Amino acid sequence: MTDRIDQIMTLLNTKAEGLYGLSDVTQKQHALQCAHLAEQAGEPSEMIVAALVHDIGHMLHDIGEDFAERGVDDRHEVVSLAYLEDVFGPEVTAPVALHVEAKRYLCAAEPGYFDTLSVDSVKSLALQGGLMSPEEMREFESRPHWQAALTLRRFDDLGKSPDARTPPPEHFRRHLAACALVRARA
Repeated sequence: MTDRIDQIMTLLNTKAEGLYGLSDVTQKQHALQCAHLAEQAGEPSEMIVAALVHDIGHMLHDIGEDFAERGVDDRHEVVSLAYLEDVFGPEVTAPVALHVEAKRYLCAAEPGYFDTLSVDSVKSLALQGGLMSPEEMREFESRPHWQAALTLRRFDDLGKSPDARTPPPEHFRRHLAACALVRARA
């Protein structure tokens, strides 16, 4: 448990310096902004952790930067889930696993949502299946934690400011530990 938390800290401090798509924000800045936004909103530790690690799959592969530009869907949500599910419970892992589908859902469900997406999110949306069909939306709504995935997605969309100030990764260790401890007792 603490080994995985240490690994997450190491990934954030060593493998997250690459740019987040074509933006001026690094993976590390994005992760910290999302977690900080969740914390400021008064979300529970599970959502703060989900916000911090939702894109950790990007840090675990060697595809490089700008993969969406090259027409590659790195399936980071699947990689993230596989990496996290033996340490954290579904309150953390389900929103992480569903945050890509949440973008597809919101694009179909909310008029104007698509227009708020970053250029990178628009490019990856096409690779990830585009807008959900009504049938896909009903199936998404039947999944546990689908609403938490929508909340995570909104933090994901907001966490892309090159000028945002956030605490360092170590600030979030207590949230990681609290969620991992819950999982260890289960």
